Amino acid sequence: MWEARVRAEIAASNHQESLVLRNSLPKYINHLADSLSNQSERTSDQIEMTRLQSTQVSLEHGQERAGYADYSLPQLIFEYRILRQIIFQVLEAEAPLEPKERDLIVDSLEQAVSDAATQFSQTLQDIQELFMVTLTHDLRSPLNTIKMGAQLTLNQFKPGDRQSEIVAKMLGAADRLNAMIQNLLDVSRLRAGHCLSVDLEACNLASLVNNIVEDLTLTYGDRFVVCSEADVWSRCSPGEMRRVIENLATNAVKYGAPATPITFVLQQTDTHVSLAVHNHGEPIDPSAQSILFQQFRRSTDTEDQSGWGLGLFLAKNIVEAHGGTITVSSEAGKGTSFVVKLPKDP
Repeated sequence: MWEARVRAEIAASNHQESLVLRNSLPKYINHLADSLSNQSERTSDQIEMTRLQSTQVSLEHGQERAGYADYSLPQLIFEYRILRQIIFQVLEAEAPLEPKERDLIVDSLEQAVSDAATQFSQTLQDIQELFMVTLTHDLRSPLNTIKMGAQLTLNQFKPGDRQSEIVAKMLGAADRLNAMIQNLLDVSRLRAGHCLSVDLEACNLASLVNNIVEDLTLTYGDRFVVCSEADVWSRCSPGEMRRVIENLATNAVKYGAPATPITFVLQQTDTHVSLAVHNHGEPIDPSAQSILFQQFRRSTDTEDQSGWGLGLFLAKNIVEAHGGTITVSSEAGKGTSFVVKLPKDP
């Protein structure tokens, strides 16, 4: 009866053979029957053993369903809803169930749904993480070949030649693609519950910002202004901080008013350094500011812009991995500023 209803009401089940569809269901029903039949005779240890066995069955069910591309979490939960209806229908066809029996069945099924759904989500997350790691690894091999070929080609031209400029842009595009691949890998790790790790070293942030501005000027023109002392030192990961600063700068270009200055203000105290990246243009709506640092979330005002909505999410996690903070302020007539604050020695 259960299989007939599932096939009629859950589309994904039609792609499974009968035994595969039922998988661990007979085991679960046996455990439930045992619980109902021996309520007065069972010791606490026996009750706990049955519960653990039922949990294991539900975990197996959730893991198997996650392995099928057609199955979704709502469909998995719906299977248990149908099972509950069928169990009550069959048992009460003979005689009304006692309240204690109904409670036991409901409690058992609710726990089974919870266990199966948890395992389904965990298995799906593991599959997605493995896919992402494999994808990023496989993409980097041809990308490295492209970069080496472009670099060799660049060496054959004189600086300032038209061909040299084109190849330089190709190298820049390859670097951006590599950064996108790294972003996907990092997001996959963060979604799996891992923290980003950073290797700290003494870094002159003033020098780092100036180097980044030189690279940005080649791509976006001479519109960047740096306000800083000659030396602003902090213990940080230069590579990871470059990702943060480049992301804030490219966002300023993308969403700020065209042909207006983008300003970097680097300041320091005895214990902290701060970097503000400011652009002119339309302000970010206050309701949108609260979601800017969430993954795959972007302001509705920027939906016509390309991007995955990962940059600020990753920037926030990188800054927090350094023990710092990142905030935004945006007002009409004043422009938008993103401020990164880092301890000098995390």
